Amino acid sequence: MKVLVTGASGFVGRVLCQTLSQRGHLVTAALRSPQTPPVDGVCSSVVVGDIGPDTRWSQALAGQDSIIHLAARAHVMNEPTGDPERFYRQINVEGTRCLVKRAKVASISRLVFMSSVKVNGEETTGHAFSERLPAEPKDAYGRTKWAAEQIITGDPDMRGTIIRSPLVYGAGVKGNFLKLLRISAKGLPLPLGSIKNLRSLIYVENLVDALAQSLTNDRAIGQTFLVSDGEDISTPELFRRVASLQHKPNRIFSLPVGFLTTGGHLLGRSNVVQRLCGSLQVDTTYIRQQLSWKPPHTLQQGLEKTVDWFQNQAEPKIF
Repeated sequence: MKVLVTGASGFVGRVLCQTLSQRGHLVTAALRSPQTPPVDGVCSSVVVGDIGPDTRWSQALAGQDSIIHLAARAHVMNEPTGDPERFYRQINVEGTRCLVKRAKVASISRLVFMSSVKVNGEETTGHAFSERLPAEPKDAYGRTKWAAEQIITGDPDMRGTIIRSPLVYGAGVKGNFLKLLRISAKGLPLPLGSIKNLRSLIYVENLVDALAQSLTNDRAIGQTFLVSDGEDISTPELFRRVASLQHKPNRIFSLPVGFLTTGGHLLGRSNVVQRLCGSLQVDTTYIRQQLSWKPPHTLQQGLEKTVDWFQNQAEPKIF
């Protein structure tokens, strides 16, 4: 199958392109800039520029059978603007609308869309998120991902599949998970012992396997799937496992969660504390039933490979 991958140069995109190529697909990478480093495993690369309502997709879509749409404006911790939703909407919503419109002109109807568990919400209490529950996005990223989903699922000409993912980790990870690796490598004491939460994660190779299977299995058409590694983990246990894999001492001690919450509020870091203390679980029963899918790697295997990558960087940066 000839597949166009948007966001091909990103963390997930690079792994996805290699995986698709290894499975016999002919992959074209849609890139933002001619200065983007080459993507391994692709047959060709096409520069499409910024993703938005005016993106020129014609060259990239020519001759393709299907699309996996990863490109998006992801969650930004410290927004540089007072109106971030406008920028999220331009890329995540209007960019997707433009892609769908141009895909139809090119007679392409098969599209797998990379969405987020943030469409469901920010926190679970008592039960995991599932596809049956109503969407309750709380921030600009979640709201615009939900709007983009509706563009795809609401178009009768599109044979779309939506994949909602929790936090993704693996070789090349950035953001909060990279911070976790760096803190653990330093062996710093952490006041996380009183946290009793559960969070779902997904190893990048598990995610791209779900994306690849959704592309080729007709039972995925018209469906929305939540995915994860299948083993939920608490914040302190995650730190313990990563520290153990890095051969660092376990220096987790207990402070009341209320102290952490109050401290986060005073420091303007309430969102960070919420992610550390809150639960966010997803139920993957539906994709397992529909596609007979199961993650090829366990959580422990994914953590081992991620720590191995981190420790074998040419010049690992601790801070």
